[in-house]
Amino acid sequence: MQPKHRRIMREQLDKTFAQLSRLKTLQPPVKGYLRSIREALGMSGKILGERLDVSQPRIVQLEKDELSGALTLKTMRQAAEAMDCVFVYAVVPRISLEETLRQQARIVAAKRLSRTSHTMLLEDQMVSNDEQQKMFKDKVEDLLRNIPNDFWSDKT
Repeated sequence: MQPKHRRIMREQLDKTFAQLSRLKTLQPPVKGYLRSIREALGMSGKILGERLDVSQPRIVQLEKDELSGALTLKTMRQAAEAMDCVFVYAVVPRISLEETLRQQARIVAAKRLSRTSHTMLLEDQMVSNDEQQKMFKDKVEDLLRNIPNDFWSDKT
């Protein structure tokens, strides 16, 4: 994918994630969503089972599986629909994608410039702090414009 398209995609996703930012702190009900909603609706496990075409003991197992994280997305969607709910699945970044990318660029730039600084020190070609800051800023911007293949590698 071209860098321009990646940037546009990040911007669009960041706008979407900004709307979902409250979800980051949302804690699921102690009993899980399925059981909590079912009970709040006054729906028995037997009735939910009939709506899903499964047995009542299977509903108990579904609710346990939700709590343990073993329930599939497909099953969560089906159970939600059986209770006239919408199942929403999201992966929401802790910070914006743009800032995540910028943080990684800073890490990569620092590693790459530290190797350069070491070589320059050995060759007695040290640069001033202002020049180092400018080089760092330029390197970060260059990395953001042209993300190398090893950008996310721990070995950069």
